[in-house]
Amino acid sequence: MKNEKIRPLLKGSIKMIPGVKMLLKKGTGGTINSRYCYSVWLRHLTKLNNVGGKIPNAIAELGPGDSLGIGLAALLTGCNKYNALDVIKYWDSQRNLQIFEELVTLFKKRTPIPDNTEFPLVRPEIENYNFPSEIISEAQLKDSLSENRLAIIRKEISNKHIFYQIPWYDSKVIEYNSVDFIYSQAVLEHVEDLENTYSAMNKWLKSSGLMSHAIDFTSHGITTSWNGHWIFSDFEWNIVKGGKVYLINRYPFTYHIKLHKKFGFDILKKSFDTSENQLSHGQLSKKYKSLTVEELSTSGMYILSKKVIL
Repeated sequence: MKNEKIRPLLKGSIKMIPGVKMLLKKGTGGTINSRYCYSVWLRHLTKLNNVGGKIPNAIAELGPGDSLGIGLAALLTGCNKYNALDVIKYWDSQRNLQIFEELVTLFKKRTPIPDNTEFPLVRPEIENYNFPSEIISEAQLKDSLSENRLAIIRKEISNKHIFYQIPWYDSKVIEYNSVDFIYSQAVLEHVEDLENTYSAMNKWLKSSGLMSHAIDFTSHGITTSWNGHWIFSDFEWNIVKGGKVYLINRYPFTYHIKLHKKFGFDILKKSFDTSENQLSHGQLSKKYKSLTVEELSTSGMYILSKKVIL
């Protein structure tokens, strides 16, 4: 286990050298692929439909990453307002326009949802990967793909007026009680201040508004073992982060469930990915010795919830 610590600590230390971090700067991956964006949005939309939700009017995405592709897919299914919230700007207008045109083609062809054969790690999983014509009617799709609407969206992308907020730590970046649906894709495991984030999401959502989150609890390849991030003390973890404001927050799935209850969200659906625990109790850092076997074996979670009407 000591050997497993050496590589992440050394790599983090190197990143803290002035000038090195800029040389190693990378994107977030994922959203540079239009089929990925198409798949992710239609999976979340399918889950929303499974609990009686309709195509939402106003949406908010946490951490869109290298492009606004998932949100653009949402606009192409009939959503009318897209709030994209991130802490660092990764995207550029040219990439967004390219992804957008590819998405238009996918929707015009009524392309089946790319499944786990193409994207084995993408969650949530759904039962049917056919194009969701029962959710997106021909009339709706015709309207969403009209040349007038497409021209408006292209203009918004080019002018960079696509409701993009950086940073989004302040809950006031979005008008309270104005959003129908919030979603994120492998983002909440990176957010350091989860308590304020859940509080903000409650404020943004309308009464009975819904939110859908896929969360990854693995070490993201930082360690050899999938859950090796729990062997580091806070001091060591700050070195592993290499001067980054965020990396992964190391909270287990139970903390998210606790925050759902604390901030007034009724959990409608949840599912878990489990992996064999690769750590003994003695290998855990002091901070994480209270983790249960279930927490140490849960590598991912999908959770769909509704804001409780107070």
